[in-house]
Amino acid sequence: MNQHDPDRITVYSDYVCPFCYLGRESLRRYLDTRDDELEIDWHPFDLRSGKRNPDGSIDNSVDDGKDDDYYEQAKQNVRRLQEKYDVEMTLDIATDVDSLPAQVASYYVKQHYPYETWLEFDSSIFESLWKRGEDIGDEALLVDLADDVGIDGDEIRAALSDEALREEVRARFTEAQQHGVTGVPTFAYDGYAARGAVPPEHLERLVEGT
Repeated sequence: MNQHDPDRITVYSDYVCPFCYLGRESLRRYLDTRDDELEIDWHPFDLRSGKRNPDGSIDNSVDDGKDDDYYEQAKQNVRRLQEKYDVEMTLDIATDVDSLPAQVASYYVKQHYPYETWLEFDSSIFESLWKRGEDIGDEALLVDLADDVGIDGDEIRAALSDEALREEVRARFTEAQQHGVTGVPTFAYDGYAARGAVPPEHLERLVEGT
């Protein structure tokens, strides 16, 4: 997928995907077992790309093939993994939340701040949605989350209004698809990949080949 860096695991994800949140908990557990640091090289992925209007808004009338039975099965799988990983979650599904603003803000932070700052901001977005049920598509919320990790809110406001940056993020979505990513979360390392909220031991095999 990407040029291999032994100190990084590539993660394709969308903040509104509950399995991405659960998968990150699995990854955290695996990373806690390691002696050597392994950074997360996050790549944004837009699950709603096929339903977006030219202005970026979501057209909910577009049929994406996901009916009530699909969402009910997804909720059951989320609850099963939530119990397995002992993760606090307020929501099972976030179909009414637009993650594009959060992905743009996170992408900006990843490009301009140290890894640790980005990771803290990234984690706060996930927790804001899945633990507290907040709307991560709201600019004011993203500004507050950025401020909490030491980022000037004006930078986030500027990033969210920067159409060139949005186009760059959209290009990353297309690039991910061109690399064979069809769903999230997808974890990639050294030419191999694992899709879904796989358990920590699966991630260990992916990275360490054991």
